[in-house]
Amino acid sequence: MSETSPAQRRPAGELEASVLAALWAAGGPLSPAEVQSALGGRLARTTVTTILTRLHDKGAVSRARAGRGFVYFPIQDSAGLTARRMRSELDKQDDRGTALARFVSQLTSEDEQLLRSLLDDAEGAPEGPGAGSRPGPGPGTSTSTGTDPGTAAAP
Repeated sequence: MSETSPAQRRPAGELEASVLAALWAAGGPLSPAEVQSALGGRLARTTVTTILTRLHDKGAVSRARAGRGFVYFPIQDSAGLTARRMRSELDKQDDRGTALARFVSQLTSEDEQLLRSLLDDAEGAPEGPGAGSRPGPGPGTSTSTGTDPGTAAAP
């Protein structure tokens, strides 16, 4: 078994990001062979299939049967996936308040203003299923609703 030196290894998540970028650019479902081609053929088809399977297991892509195999398509756009990852990391924290406070303290002033504006807009939005209510629990609470803010439709 050959070892790959740290200098030769790809950064964590680079292949998944490349595969997702190919799926987003395609605008429709792709087979592993089509993803491989979109990536310039630099990866083995088995590698692409493994990455797609892992993305499916993580809930980042969906798949549909096509002949004897599958075609894959992203469930969310890039911003939705980022929001989902942020939420997933927050859900791992026992002290949500501290995690959020540290996140906010590291924002640029422009991002802080944007976040304030988004929160203000959410406060003034009409109430109803998925409208105007901020998904998820407040600091130190938990939820069992199973809602995923990354999958909610934009207003």
